[in-house]
Amino acid sequence: MKAIKTTAVAFLVLGVAFISGCDRHSTKEVFYLVASNMQVPYWQTAAAGFNKAAAEYRVTAKVVGPANYDPQAELTALQQAVAAKPAGILVQVSDAAVLQPEIDAAIGAGIPVITIDSDAASSHRLFFIGTNNLEAGRLGGRRVIQKLGGKGNVVFFTFMGQPSIDERLKGFKDVFASHPDIKIADVVDIKGDPHTAFDKAQQYLVLTGPKKIDAFVCLESSSGKMVADAIQRANATDRVLVAWDSSQDTLDGIKAGTIDSTVIQKPFTMAYVGLKSLDEIFHDVPKQIGKDYSTDSFGPYPVFVDTGTSLVDKSNVDLYVASATEGTK
Repeated sequence: MKAIKTTAVAFLVLGVAFISGCDRHSTKEVFYLVASNMQVPYWQTAAAGFNKAAAEYRVTAKVVGPANYDPQAELTALQQAVAAKPAGILVQVSDAAVLQPEIDAAIGAGIPVITIDSDAASSHRLFFIGTNNLEAGRLGGRRVIQKLGGKGNVVFFTFMGQPSIDERLKGFKDVFASHPDIKIADVVDIKGDPHTAFDKAQQYLVLTGPKKIDAFVCLESSSGKMVADAIQRANATDRVLVAWDSSQDTLDGIKAGTIDSTVIQKPFTMAYVGLKSLDEIFHDVPKQIGKDYSTDSFGPYPVFVDTGTSLVDKSNVDLYVASATEGTK
C-alpha cells in the first residue's frame, strides 16, 4: 500500500512539473505599448488595459513614450523598444511619416507590431485596433447639427497630421455637407498645446453678428476643458461644445453643463485586446510576418478591429462613469 501511495505521489509531482514546464506564458515575454502624450487620461486608461492583460497572462508589460504630444520623442521610444527585441509591440501612430520606417524595421526584425488608436495603413504592421474615426466624426457631426438646428458657425481644435484625428474631421465634414447652413469657420491646430485652444476660443467668443461662433468641437482629449473654461469665463452659455474622450474634466464639464457632450472611445479595450493579440501572434508567428495580409482573403488576421464609440451627454454620463469604474477593476 505504501508503495502504491509513493508511486501516486511521484506521478503527481511529475504531472505538476510537466504542466509548469509547458506553461504558455512567462514573465520573460516582454510586450511594449508605445504612445505619445502619455500624460493625458486617455493613455493612462490604455495603459491600465495593457497592464491588466499582462497580469492575466503573466507576461511583462512595458508602457513607454513621451508625456506630451511629440512624434519625434515617440520615435525614439519605439526605436528603443525595437532594440530590446520584445515579444511584440503595440504602437500609437502619432505621425505616420515619422513612425512608419521604424514600424517596418521592427517587422523586418521579426517583431510583431500592431497599431492602436491611430494607424499607419501603408506600413507593414499586422493590423490596426481602434476606433472607426470616420464614423466617430459623423456621430459628433450629427450632434452638432441637432444642437444648432442645422445652422451656425463651427470651430474645430485638432492635431494636424495625426491620421485618426484627420479621419474624425472628415467625418464631421461628411455630415455637414448635407447641411449647407453649417459653416466651418476655422480648424485650429493646437500643436499639442491645449492652452492654444483656450486662447483661440477666447478670440472667437467675442465675435458677433454673422461671424459669431455657435459651436466648438475638440477632436482630441486635451482641449475640451480649456475651451469649456473660456466659454465659462465669457458667460457664453448659448454656445455648444462637443469634446472628445472621457477625462474627468470632460465628464465634470458635462455634469456642470459647460460641455454639451463628448465622443467616447475605448482605449482600455484597445490595449487589452492588443496585448492578447500580440501574445497569440508571438506563440504562433506567421511564416511571412511582413506579408500584406489585408489582401489575403484567407489570411490569419483582420485588417481592422473596431472597438467602438458612443456619445456621452448629461443623460447618460453617470451610467458611463459607473461602467468605467466597474470595467477597470
